[in-house]
Amino acid sequence: MVQSEIMKVVNLKQAILQAWKERWSDYQWAVNMKKFFPKGATWDILNLAEALLEQAMIGPSPNPLILSYLKYAISSQMVSYSSVLTAISKFDDFSRDLCVQALLDIMDMFCDRLSCHGKAEECIGLCRALLSALHWLLRCTAASAERLREGLEAGTPAAGEKQLAMCLQRLEKTLSSTKNRALLHIAKLEEASSWTAIEHCLLKLGEILANLSNHQLRSQAEQCGTLIRSIPTMLSVHSEQLHKTGFPTVHAVVLLEGTMNLTGETQPLVEQLMMVKRMQHIPTPLFILEIWKACFVGLIESPEGTGELKWTAFTFLKIPQVLVKLKKYSHGDKDFTEDVNTAFEFLLKLTPLLDKADQRCNCDCTNFLLQECSKQGLLSEASMNNLMAKRKADREHAPQLKSDENANIQPNPGLILRAEPTVTNILKTMDADHSKSPEGLLGVLGHMLSGKSLDLLLAAAAATGKLKSFARKFINLNEFTTHRSEESTKAASVRALLFDISFLMLCHVAQTYGSEVILSESNTGGEVFFFETWMQTCMPEEGKILNPDHPCFRPDSTKVESLVALLNNSSEIKLVQMKWHEACLNISAAILEILNAWENGVLAFESIQKITDNIKGKVCSLAVCAVAWLVAHVRMLGLDEREKSLQMIRQLAGPLYSENTLQFYNERVVIMSSILEHMCADVLQQTATQIKFPSTGMDTMPYWNLLPPKRPIKEVLTDIFAKVLEKGWVDSRSIHIFDTLLHMGGVYWFCNNLIKELLKETRKEHTLRAVELLYSVFCLDMQQATLVLLGHILPGLLTDSSKWHSLMDPPGTALAKLAVWCALSSYSSHKGQASSRQKKRHREDIEDYISLFPLDDMQPSKLMRLLSSNEEDANILSSPTDRSMSSSLSASQLHTVNMRDPLNRVLANLFLLISSILGSRTAGPHTQFVQWFMEECVDCLEQGSRGSILQFMPFTTVSELVKVSAMSSPKVVLAITDLSLPLGRQVAAKAIAAL
Repeated sequence: MVQSEIMKVVNLKQAILQAWKERWSDYQWAVNMKKFFPKGATWDILNLAEALLEQAMIGPSPNPLILSYLKYAISSQMVSYSSVLTAISKFDDFSRDLCVQALLDIMDMFCDRLSCHGKAEECIGLCRALLSALHWLLRCTAASAERLREGLEAGTPAAGEKQLAMCLQRLEKTLSSTKNRALLHIAKLEEASSWTAIEHCLLKLGEILANLSNHQLRSQAEQCGTLIRSIPTMLSVHSEQLHKTGFPTVHAVVLLEGTMNLTGETQPLVEQLMMVKRMQHIPTPLFILEIWKACFVGLIESPEGTGELKWTAFTFLKIPQVLVKLKKYSHGDKDFTEDVNTAFEFLLKLTPLLDKADQRCNCDCTNFLLQECSKQGLLSEASMNNLMAKRKADREHAPQLKSDENANIQPNPGLILRAEPTVTNILKTMDADHSKSPEGLLGVLGHMLSGKSLDLLLAAAAATGKLKSFARKFINLNEFTTHRSEESTKAASVRALLFDISFLMLCHVAQTYGSEVILSESNTGGEVFFFETWMQTCMPEEGKILNPDHPCFRPDSTKVESLVALLNNSSEIKLVQMKWHEACLNISAAILEILNAWENGVLAFESIQKITDNIKGKVCSLAVCAVAWLVAHVRMLGLDEREKSLQMIRQLAGPLYSENTLQFYNERVVIMSSILEHMCADVLQQTATQIKFPSTGMDTMPYWNLLPPKRPIKEVLTDIFAKVLEKGWVDSRSIHIFDTLLHMGGVYWFCNNLIKELLKETRKEHTLRAVELLYSVFCLDMQQATLVLLGHILPGLLTDSSKWHSLMDPPGTALAKLAVWCALSSYSSHKGQASSRQKKRHREDIEDYISLFPLDDMQPSKLMRLLSSNEEDANILSSPTDRSMSSSLSASQLHTVNMRDPLNRVLANLFLLISSILGSRTAGPHTQFVQWFMEECVDCLEQGSRGSILQFMPFTTVSELVKVSAMSSPKVVLAITDLSLPLGRQVAAKAIAAL
């Protein structure tokens, strides 16, 4: 075989020589060649282009006749472009001007219209050949420039200048084609070493041309250099939105986080904000401005009490930390500080917003913020002073911001910023050995209980990520008080107080910030502490129904009897050697005994009063544990059986007016009342009962009971969405209503009804605003919303021809945008952990995702059976169940992505459906929708995003997509294929070469 190949090559050279001797015309040459070589190997395998060039370039000047044969072979497609480019790039005697010029002329024939319609390997071959040709052109340009420099020195510049101009012209022509740059982009990934050689050539060329006096040639060369350098990053260029000033999604994400997730870690928030910034192409200054605007609106709207403190901590402690992390994503420190400065310049123009915030907080909020940003290295000192001066001048013109009554109130921002270092000091104090100085520790805790100190400290700890460790220290302290030794009366009262204060604080933290803060860091050593046990089993919370007959409420009966006797007979409880944690666990059963005795007339109301006074007289925790059980008990009773239980809750809720209480009694009662009010809220609403809790001065329950009575929740949902859409942004109250509706209706009901509202919208600007707002509402539980949207709602719309009309523009475009945003957000964050806010929500399995979308492609999934079930539509959508495994092969399978994950499964099936729609013979709004979906994917994509949602798209979809005119661009092909895989590069090369 090798022998015959060599013979053919020899024969080929002889045939070329014979043609030259006999002066055949190009046409005659082609006819005779086909006679000489009738069948078998193609011209490329015989290296016809190389053989012709070799013969043509033997002398000092090229052989015009043989060159005419080559030009004919190119024009009649006897030889491929890649073989010609490869042959040219092997010529390296740049001193032969005429030969070089002839080669440049040949390149000129086709360098801006390269194509290949062969196999994928041939298309990759074209990419590599083009890379070699680019390298050759750069070497040729460098040689010409070198000769020009020498010619200038010798006084004969003309010859070198002409050749350099020719080289640069071909370079520019080759590189100005986006298609060529896309092919080079693939070639660079195929052959990294060749690309390095090109970069070296560019540097060398730059040095040679640096002193060139001909400005036109120098700028042309610089332009070519810029084009070459842009090839590796040709996908990352996105234009930013400069015509918009408000970004409701950023606003809503910040409001949502500040209202519902102060304890959350900053990293997930930073990633979510960056995702929104990228998807919506928001310029950095406007992005930072929107974050500040949301913070100020949150401050102004926040309910008084704890809500206000939480927002202050969020704005002044947490957001500067978020910006510090955002700075790391930015390309240069200096640029970012400039952007922060610009954002503040814009913010200062929003005088009414700042004045209102200043009025609410009773201070110059901007001043505090600027100082905090400067401290964190986000602003230079000069910028800070300049901005402070501007705001100060502005405030001079404001209506009197400080009224007389507020003059004595200390502003929250200042208090919060001072509370932050105090938290650190308290944590250190709590680390000391409690047994050495319990009185000293009690003094610290007593100080924490006064006024609003506790809530200030908790808000500062929550905003700086220290709340979990704070809670852990109090759990340890509470546990310490359960171990007794010989003790004096004084030591016993200190122990009782430490137990009570730590118990009340932990209940308050759980109700204010969520029980996960306390339970998430449980000891792995196997030891479970009393408070954790009590909280998990006995403490009522939203969405947690307790069984009053559960064994945890039925402890040791002898201990219960002695506790009942103690409460009933003693004038007051003795503190020495008292096991408070046991009393807390036994109190529920004791209350049941006492209630039964009261119901049966054994005990009179006076005795009940004495008992409840005993329960709340020394430690408030006993009252909390008693009410926790009573709340569970009342739920189980009939309407006429509740009176005495509710009467007992009333008795326990009020303070005891006695001289004989322990230290800090009033402060402890304040916290107890707040805890009891939260505990009873649900049951009081359900039983239509009112209990007057003592005015605590603490936060009453904001955002409680928001839904209007006797109205269907679907009406409430459409109503609130219409209001939010009209206003253009989501406020804190609306966020809470949406959250309540999501709890009540479930994820599918919630998403489905909101998508129906979106599809009704016909005004373009309204649909875009609706998408921005819906995305932010879905952030309440993005993972589940995405599964429902991509796994149920979209397939339902795309496979039912009666619903296709609803996918018309503009609502169809908007839905495609929303689907991509949700998919990208969920996919990028689902590798991380769900936020505490989302863990708390009861998970509903809409359907088992594994049976809905089975793993094995040969086994038809429910979705795909759906596609082929319509009799009349059977041939419209070629049933994917008949397709071979290879037609659904995607990058995700080569990356071995875990397909047991519901989100991965839903994405893979959605892309199979998209592929099926593109391959079907029917076009309609659903095909148009698929195009919008893919366009949005490309628009939101980051450079080199291996592992993005597009990895689930079957490779075969690429060739189908290129047939859609709007998608038939080289950049789109590069964007939708996974170029980190050899197969991905082949698919991309084949699609681009055929364009």
